[in-house]
Amino acid sequence: MRTFVPGMIKNLSASLRSASTCVKQDVNSEPEPDAMPAKLSVNLNAIAMLRNRRDLPWPDVAHFGHIALEAGASGLTVHPRPDQRHIRFSDLPALRALIDDRFPSAEFNIEGYPSEDFLLLCEKTQPEQVTLVPDDPSQATSDHGWDFRAHAKFLKQVVGRLKSGGMRVSLFADGDGEREPVELAAETGAARIELYTGPYGGCHDDPHKADVLVETLGRTADHAAALGLAVNAGHDLTVANLPKLMKRIPYLAEVSIGHGLTADALEYGMAETVRRFRQACGQAIS
Repeated sequence: MRTFVPGMIKNLSASLRSASTCVKQDVNSEPEPDAMPAKLSVNLNAIAMLRNRRDLPWPDVAHFGHIALEAGASGLTVHPRPDQRHIRFSDLPALRALIDDRFPSAEFNIEGYPSEDFLLLCEKTQPEQVTLVPDDPSQATSDHGWDFRAHAKFLKQVVGRLKSGGMRVSLFADGDGEREPVELAAETGAARIELYTGPYGGCHDDPHKADVLVETLGRTADHAAALGLAVNAGHDLTVANLPKLMKRIPYLAEVSIGHGLTADALEYGMAETVRRFRQACGQAIS
């Protein structure tokens, strides 16, 4: 069990076994928005879904997570759904140990609908970040943000519970350009929002529409930044469409990418693909 000293040091027990102490930024405090390259969190759901096509232990999710982190990814993301159709609950300890033992500066991000079972899973696994999504369990993938007005009280309670356990909370949000939803998100106590970029990713063959949507996403991000929220983004992001998003939102904190990254990994390999996506995020690649 890892302990947290608020605002200062997170002590990683797994790292102590090797007599090293690792200092991380308090996950519930955010720096001022700045034009820094976005961090890349690699979503492993597609790897897990491929594994689950057969009753076999490969491709090994933790192994591909290791490759991604070794290639410079800043973290790993998983979305364990109740039916375990891709990530299984049994995957989480190995991924937690991978980060603690081998990549202590990386972050573990767990996405999901905040059912009691999900919250207990997060409290057991202790990810650095929990991204709350309004998914119905039967949904194929996350395809919309929270209705913050309808779920304000519920989200405030959930955010408070997770924060008290030392976890940073991000809320999945529609990038509709409106200020009021972002204000309501900020009132929950969450540290971040994650912009749902699916519509932007889906207009890959319509440059004009892409320009319109990236501006709308940018306005949403600007509202969030003005309210002290950090901004993540995810869904259907690619090497091709990331630079335009980064140009409009140069203070983007993190992108979580799975499907497009896994598709490219089939062609370029996981390590090279991670480097390509890092470069698209504005990171310098040696």
